[in-house]
Amino acid sequence: MKNIPDRTDTNSTDSPDRICGSIRSETGPSNRKSPKSSLWSGFLVSAFSVFDTHSESRISHKKNLETSTGNHGWTAAVKRVMNGGSMRRIQERVLGYKTNNSNSVSDIWFLGVCYKICLEEPSQEPVHSTGYAAFSEDFSSRILMTYRKGFVSIGDSKYTSDVNWGCMLRSSQMLVAQALLVHRLGRPWRKPSHPPFDRAYIEILQMFGDSEDSLFSIHNLLKAAESYALAPGSWVGPYAMCRTWETLARSKIEKNEPEDKLFPMAVYIVSGDEDGERGGAPVLCIEDASRICSEFSRNQADWSPLLLLVPLVLGLDKVNPRYLPLLAATFTFPQSLGILGGRPGASTYLVGVQDDKVFYLDPHEVQQTVNIGKDSLEADTSSYHCNVIRQIPLESIDPSLAIGFYCRDKDDFDDFCSRASELAAESNGAPLFTITQARNSPKSSSTSRTHEADSFDAADDDEDAAKDDWQLL
Repeated sequence: MKNIPDRTDTNSTDSPDRICGSIRSETGPSNRKSPKSSLWSGFLVSAFSVFDTHSESRISHKKNLETSTGNHGWTAAVKRVMNGGSMRRIQERVLGYKTNNSNSVSDIWFLGVCYKICLEEPSQEPVHSTGYAAFSEDFSSRILMTYRKGFVSIGDSKYTSDVNWGCMLRSSQMLVAQALLVHRLGRPWRKPSHPPFDRAYIEILQMFGDSEDSLFSIHNLLKAAESYALAPGSWVGPYAMCRTWETLARSKIEKNEPEDKLFPMAVYIVSGDEDGERGGAPVLCIEDASRICSEFSRNQADWSPLLLLVPLVLGLDKVNPRYLPLLAATFTFPQSLGILGGRPGASTYLVGVQDDKVFYLDPHEVQQTVNIGKDSLEADTSSYHCNVIRQIPLESIDPSLAIGFYCRDKDDFDDFCSRASELAAESNGAPLFTITQARNSPKSSSTSRTHEADSFDAADDDEDAAKDDWQLL
């Protein structure tokens, strides 16, 4: 987004920021910055917004010719300083971000996998434990999608970069890439330390290249989003983003595309009554899921791999506290793909929790376009991964978000429904979403046993309070 300073090309292996196991912990919304910090914040953000702009917004070639050579040299020098690693670290400190090691020994839940932080001796730091090392390896194996520059223009536009507007698109690419990793390589897969790489892994990266030839490129996503009046340069919300993936998947089936051009799993958007137009908790209908799977297989199978996307709005300016434990619990599901979310105006890919902090992958980094061929088993894939582990308070995330799940088969889907129903039953009447067999059948949460009020409930315990927090998607 435009108000977020972007890190440029920090994925190089010699960067001091890429220390395995390092944690960046950002302060919560209650921490107020000093006037001095605000002043520096304005300066630094302005500086980055000047230099990290997309090519189509630059001054015309004619005006560039009028600029003196000396000014070009000064601009280039300042840009190098502002984009340097030292300046980024100064910026993060001045803007209120803190870089430190986590001292928590609580379990880490990361995309359905639990990592126990067990200290071998009292003096050992948690980040040096075996459990944390395993978590760090898992984290760095997830696929990172960031802003890119220098790709072929999108459609009829002149956009050759998605800097300052493509963060939701990139976050959604990360979530879908994780679904594809699990689908093709399994959840235990870890990125090898050196090439040659798995062919399936390289083929997945090729799908997200920045050209129309790549199935899930930003070019093809925006083409699928035309029905939502979205265009290059405009920001996409979580709900429209979910519908865009559904449209892209459906269009491939309707056009009878060859199998290697198809989305490899059915897509089900879990929305509220009448497609969310009346608000309320989204309802996952088992009969609808079965029908979508059948349509995906062209009636050749009763079930198919299924990508579930659940767009939600859980408050006005911030997430209602009663939903925070429920959001954290979704990371414990074996089917978890994480959350499209982040801070207001800055989408990120949320991937795990520890205590009251959430781990995330950040797309706000400007990198040169890299298009990897399907047979490039020796390719440099370092720009698609990150070893810097970042976290923010869960309570600080934007209330507009989308949760993702992947179910490999019917048994996996049944297990997911069982876990989701149990979570809804423990929500004290304010579930994230509910499960029902058919559209006209009672919702599972309404027939479940009642529970005492949880400690995370808001101070106002009015029965209608939860309904007031739901907004039209």
